Amino acid sequence: MTGNQMTSERSLATCSAMLLAASLCLGCSPKPASEPEATRPAEPWTLEAVTPDTSDGVRILVLHDMEGLSGQSDPKTFDFGTPEYPTGQELLAADINAVVEGLFAGGATEVHVVDGHGSGNPDPDVRRDLLDPRAQQLIRETQFDAYFDLVEPRAYDAVAVVGMHAKTGSRGFASHTFTLGIGIVINGREITETELVALSWGRQAIPVIFGSGDDRLAADLAGMPWIEFVTVKTATAADSARPRPVAEARADLTAAAERAVTNLRGGRARAMRVSLPLTAGVKAVPPASLAMLDGIPGVAYADSTLSFPADSLAHAYEVIGKLVGAAGGGYATVLSRTLRAHPAGPDVMSRFSTELSKTWFDYESGRWKPPAPRAAPDTGRKYHGYR
Repeated sequence: MTGNQMTSERSLATCSAMLLAASLCLGCSPKPASEPEATRPAEPWTLEAVTPDTSDGVRILVLHDMEGLSGQSDPKTFDFGTPEYPTGQELLAADINAVVEGLFAGGATEVHVVDGHGSGNPDPDVRRDLLDPRAQQLIRETQFDAYFDLVEPRAYDAVAVVGMHAKTGSRGFASHTFTLGIGIVINGREITETELVALSWGRQAIPVIFGSGDDRLAADLAGMPWIEFVTVKTATAADSARPRPVAEARADLTAAAERAVTNLRGGRARAMRVSLPLTAGVKAVPPASLAMLDGIPGVAYADSTLSFPADSLAHAYEVIGKLVGAAGGGYATVLSRTLRAHPAGPDVMSRFSTELSKTWFDYESGRWKPPAPRAAPDTGRKYHGYR
């Protein structure tokens, strides 16, 4: 390894460290590592019986992901830009349509659909031309967070989640939480994104009543027995699965969605409210990492997890988002390994090291000027959820 390569790799590591250190400035004081477990609530959340007022109709929000679809066994089908992605869009629309059919059969009067996947497609992952015309896609003029920014009093009577995945460490198909190598911890329990959705909407006593995904997600959601869950495939690895017969799975999606609305109207659904005092955390495993924070005084870091107190679920979610960004600094090790193996890698690493040093010299010499912000073109594009 050349001296320039070593410098470049140290520079990448330094960049990761800077990202990780930024997580210390999150607007809350980290929980001392010695805080006794007795301060943690007996249960991570409480359950609340829900009897919605349906006198003005039954409004259901369908939030979809794209890893837990029926007929799906190839990760490239949920990855925008691959030749397989259009097939994934067809699978997605078909599953959503099966659920929409059941929701209306159960008594729903209005169904909205929001993108919770964020494939990178500037357009919604679910194509309008393939979607049941009775379903309305949720589109806004400004950016919004599909998990938290829609939660308003009586905005919906219930939420259905479609095409979801198991949590990080579950050994499910494409199992993760939020993004690669991330786990989210609420009051000592690692949760799925489905549970995060339920806790978010639970702030307004709105329940999640339906879900679909693989067998590992079904196991993850054992603590939500009131939801109608459809297992559409069996995970055989993080990048492979054994799908059920598609027609059979989609028939079950429709029947379960119908039962879910019936259960809601009968008062059998439950809303989930986070217990206070709240301790949240982010667990980072390869390719992510928060290991550089280990040993820093005042930081509660153990078992690859950084824990912190939060005064509300919204506050915890804000901090989690920043920690996820910091943990992504660990991806630099994969970048370094990829560059070393590429013929142009040494040159790229050398240029990176040179540019890093130049920025330092310019700043210290008073020559540095911040890059001009890039103005986003006015395309008239609206926002459909995660992008």
